[in-house]
Amino acid sequence: MSHVVIIGCGVVGAAIAYELSKVQGLKITVVDRQPPAQASTGAALGVLMGIISKKIKGKAWQMRQTSIQRYETLILELEALTGRKIPFNRQGILMLLPEPSMLSAEKGTEEISQWEKLQEIRQSQGFSLEIWETAKLKSICPQVDNDKILGAVYSACDRQVDPTALTLALVDAASHYGVQFRFGVDVLGAQPHPSNSLPLKGEGGEVTPKYCYQVETTEGKIAADWFVVAAGLGSSLLTAQLEQMVDLCPVLGQALHVRLGHSLGNPDFQPVITGDDVHIVPLGGGDYWIGATVEFPTNKDEVIADQELLESVKQQAIAFCPDLAKATTIRTWSGLRPRPEGRPAPVIGKLLGYSNVLLATGHYRNGVLLAPATAHAIREMIIFNQS
Repeated sequence: MSHVVIIGCGVVGAAIAYELSKVQGLKITVVDRQPPAQASTGAALGVLMGIISKKIKGKAWQMRQTSIQRYETLILELEALTGRKIPFNRQGILMLLPEPSMLSAEKGTEEISQWEKLQEIRQSQGFSLEIWETAKLKSICPQVDNDKILGAVYSACDRQVDPTALTLALVDAASHYGVQFRFGVDVLGAQPHPSNSLPLKGEGGEVTPKYCYQVETTEGKIAADWFVVAAGLGSSLLTAQLEQMVDLCPVLGQALHVRLGHSLGNPDFQPVITGDDVHIVPLGGGDYWIGATVEFPTNKDEVIADQELLESVKQQAIAFCPDLAKATTIRTWSGLRPRPEGRPAPVIGKLLGYSNVLLATGHYRNGVLLAPATAHAIREMIIFNQS
């Protein structure tokens, strides 16, 4: 039986643990220095922008497609297995299109043309994407009241999920299938096999990859056949100890939870509304999440939350839906997203130079969206190498 150790239990690590738990012949251990769904997962809004994304080919699109399709079965599967209720908004995403100024009318026409092309592509792929003119937008979503909105794009196939509820359900479900979770355990280092501490050249000049045989933790050493690094920003330190550092930049996001006391617009149609990178996420009962900022560090490591930026996001949401001006702020929060430096997000695959260290990190702003596809990719890598 092969032993797989997953380092990190945000939504990505938990999704990997659950998918691997259904593979015969694997023993799985998940370690995390914190309880599940902390760090970037606990701060995420869970907006699943897959179909409405302008990615149309290659890995970037395939991962989105895989995840959006998997979510339709995954949520039902997890709820049936765990008895947990996972808030999952199936009413789609509505993207507002700003009206171009007189000087950029051509640009506005070009943007609509691009959406029409995407609409055709999505239709050929089996997904619905609608372009709404202003009259239709005001009729269906009267809460959107802004003269500078040209119209909207409605994606009925996209979703929103509560990231914390999802992660806790994944942990419960994986536990049901025998996965061991060890929280409050910090990974201090990873050790290559002594007899293979350097890549060796074999016949024909091929390089034999190194092999990591154990990790050192605050509760002792853990040996395994596979190590999956899904530790978000913590992945940089772990990979550095294996002399193949994956450089991740912390990008802070702030959001707020507001209470209006009644639904915006039609209570029976509550999609996520997004525009200018600001999301308005309905929670039910007249509560909404609004977010999120994108704040880069002033130096390599430190990011200080800018309250003015959070207020700007709130005011933008009010500009889209003026009724939100009457809402009361219940809480605000922030979290750091892991953005890869010098390479596209996410980072999925074998750590360079190692045969048994897999990376599932650096998802930046798409960790929740891409968690199912990431779990599928890691599962396939391990199964392929087992056969």
